[in-house]
Order: sequence, then C-alpha cells, then structure tokens
Amino acid sequence: MKKTFYPASERGHSDLGWLQSDFSFSFGPWYNPEKVHFGALRVLNDDTVAPSKGFGMHPHDNMEIITVMLSGTLEHRDSMGNIGQIKAGEVQVMSAGTGILHSEYNPSSTEDAKLFQTWIFPRERDIEPRYDQRSFTDNLKLNELTTVVSGDANAGTLFINQDAAISFGDFEAGKKVSYTIKTPGNGAYVLQVEGESEVDGSILNKRDAIGVYETGSFDIETKSQARILIIEIPMH
Repeated sequence: MKKTFYPASERGHSDLGWLQSDFSFSFGPWYNPEKVHFGALRVLNDDTVAPSKGFGMHPHDNMEIITVMLSGTLEHRDSMGNIGQIKAGEVQVMSAGTGILHSEYNPSSTEDAKLFQTWIFPRERDIEPRYDQRSFTDNLKLNELTTVVSGDANAGTLFINQDAAISFGDFEAGKKVSYTIKTPGNGAYVLQVEGESEVDGSILNKRDAIGVYETGSFDIETKSQARILIIEIPMH
C-alpha cells in the first residue's frame, strides 16, 4: 500500500468575509503544484457560508459535483429548473456534463451553512446534465460506514458518472473500521472530519486526510469519537 498524508494545516485558505473556505487541492486564489488532485478527485472544499449570503448563478461543465451538508441549509437553483434546499444529513449530486448554471444561497438569517463540496472528473464527457439529492439521516448507523454516492445506478446510492464511491460514518473510540476497495485499481482519500484515527501508522486529527492506493483494503483505528469521510476514486 502506498499513501500520501495531507495535513489540515497545509490546506489553502480563502476569506471573502461571507465565505470561509479551506482547500484540500488547488482552487481559485490558492495554487500548490503538489496539491492539484488525487486521482480523479479534483476539488475538496471545506466551506462556511454566512447567513443570507451565497454564490450567484455560475457555470460548470464536465465535472461531477457533490455537496455534503454538515450543518445549516443551502438553497439550490439551476438552469434545469431544480429549486430546493439541502440540509444537514443530505447529499446533493450534479453531473454538469455539457453544461449547467446554478446558484447556492444560505437562506437563514442567523445560522452559518457548513459543507464539503467535492469535484470529481467524470467517466464520460459531454453527457446530459442531471441533478439529484437525498437525505441519509435514516441510513446512518453508529460504528458503520454508509455509502451515499457511487457509480452504480443500482446500488441504492446517489449516482455519479464515475467509478467512484463516497462513504461516511460516526464511530466510537477504539473501533476498527475496515474498508475494501470497491473497484480494483481505485485509491481512497480518507478525511478525518472530526476526532482522531490511525491509518497504517499515520495519525489523523480533525480535517487531516490521507490518500491510500495500490491496495485492495485498509483499516482505520479510531482513537476518539470520530467522523470519517472516504472518497474512493480512480487513480488514472
């Protein structure tokens, strides 16, 4: 197994006042030639949107865009006519394909909206754009990983146009979490959302991450109460 450690302290940061962002990979005003992508994982932004603020209409194409809400609410509008709110425990996917316009806005006047936004290079280019979202609150079980996004349209997950998978879960201290790579040749980007864990001798604290590849499986040992996000991704 090979691995790359991504300390939280080395992430890029942007402060726009209404938007606080930490960048795992080069994005917008922050560029690091050593942190452009991990396999097909191009963007992982840790965003906080202030009350009554947001992004106006802007375009995307040929990218799989996944939003995981951590707290608060985000209101979505797009050029396909979709209008809706994403709340904590919900996940949103957009296959931008040939092109889409969308906006994201925090409708609350008092509460921040906190989220992870992930961009993944697509399996096929120039597909018809599509949108979906779902709450996974009832699916999550303590000390178990739940896969919420995958490239398998029959897996009961949100579907994306890539042989990838996104899983997360909450764990008590002292648990061993075993993960098996679903698609041979894929790697996995493991983000320590909260708490402390160990992966192959590397300690991960809050917002640290590790990319593992050239392995069929790996174990995570939780050192404290922990929330873990795993993005399995093609490495080519």
